[in-house]
Amino acid sequence: MASTPTWHKIAASISEINFNANGLAEIDINGKTICIAKHNNQVFACTQKCPHAGALLVNGHVDALGNIVCHLHQYKFHLKNGRNISGEGYFLKTFQIEEKADGVYICL
Repeated sequence: MASTPTWHKIAASISEINFNANGLAEIDINGKTICIAKHNNQVFACTQKCPHAGALLVNGHVDALGNIVCHLHQYKFHLKNGRNISGEGYFLKTFQIEEKADGVYICL
């Protein structure tokens, strides 16, 4: 039986998230590490590791088009839907993330 998705508060505001110089951060929720990305004042969430070779995505960057780019082989993934933009055929798991009046929430 599949579990019901649950919303988790990760911060009171985006400014509380400790993004690196490339606009990426990692957070731990219920034993799961998630990569958080910021692009044009929007936040996105995806799995911690690249689906190709398992590199940590927090070590990559977000390009001008809003794709997360893995530092290891430069594979690119669309932050909204996880599609592989650079054509290798991989898929990045993404998670819903929302800013609400009382904080930033992610659905797992």
